[in-house]
Amino acid sequence: MKVTRLIALSAVLTCLSFAAYAQGRPAPKDAQLYFVWPQNGATIKGGFWCRFGLRNMGVTHAGDNYQNSGHHHLLVDVNEPIDPKEPIPQDKSHLHFGAGQTEARIELPPGKHTLQLVLGDASHYPFNPPVVSDKITIRIK
Repeated sequence: MKVTRLIALSAVLTCLSFAAYAQGRPAPKDAQLYFVWPQNGATIKGGFWCRFGLRNMGVTHAGDNYQNSGHHHLLVDVNEPIDPKEPIPQDKSHLHFGAGQTEARIELPPGKHTLQLVLGDASHYPFNPPVVSDKITIRIK
């Protein structure tokens, strides 16, 4: 019985350490995430290629735990801040690019939209400090 309890306790402690590791991975202080295209204030007719830029870090696949690297997430019309202790959600407003993409074809309905990039670690958690772009506003005709 004691052996079973020790094994269970070891498993729990191991899982807790992985959970703690997944949250708040350090990012270089000079890391910069930005939009190559579109630019803030752009008026775009129809779908467009959104191009992501990153300095002083690398881009990799989701699930890859390389130091100083992550993958892109595009936030569309998101007003609430990302919780650094939770994985970045995946829905129509939080687009994941876990294959290491640095650009994507985006289709949005006509009107005004905000876009922001967030770099996620292997487990989709934001880095610490968060690596985020400026929020930009575009208009779709």
